[in-house]
Amino acid sequence: MRWKYVVPLVVFLGLVVLFAVGFRLNPREIPSPLIGKTAPHFTLPRFAEPAVTVTPAAWAGKPYLLNVWATWCVSCRQEHPMLMRLKQEGVRIIGFNYKEIRGDAGLDARKLSPEAEAQLAWQRIGAWLKTGGDPYADLVVDLTGRAAIDYGVYGTPETFFIDAKGVIRYKHIGPITPEVWQNQLRAKWLALQEGS
Repeated sequence: MRWKYVVPLVVFLGLVVLFAVGFRLNPREIPSPLIGKTAPHFTLPRFAEPAVTVTPAAWAGKPYLLNVWATWCVSCRQEHPMLMRLKQEGVRIIGFNYKEIRGDAGLDARKLSPEAEAQLAWQRIGAWLKTGGDPYADLVVDLTGRAAIDYGVYGTPETFFIDAKGVIRYKHIGPITPEVWQNQLRAKWLALQEGS
């Protein structure tokens, strides 16, 4: 008879412990299964030369940050001045524009032809870079978001730390602020440079 009361109590206490542990975790620290693996391959148009496609192999040889962003992303606007500062400090940043039109809740991409979607995306990206500056050593555009799926991207901004051999070493979710850079990310970047 006592087991009838003990089993539910044990299950309840187990759930309490799980919830207590879960509430102490940082939701921005989601482990990526890509850490330690070669960055997924993609072929995307280069912003500066839309007729030219680029693969991650184009950036091999030196470590870089792959920064996933979009002009409709509020956090990306907050992050942008810090990216400009990092560029001045010699950090190599590759821009990865994500769903520029399709991700914007204020637009209905279904009403646009593929050509009109691309034209509007290039206009918006160009205006953004003209206004805030261009922190990117190179910039690719993923209009559909298909290439980002392989990276496990589910929002913006996200930044991948990729070593000289093209291996993902770290993934940061959320904007890079001066505090985040100094307290969490700078050491990871310096380790990447030392390893190259």
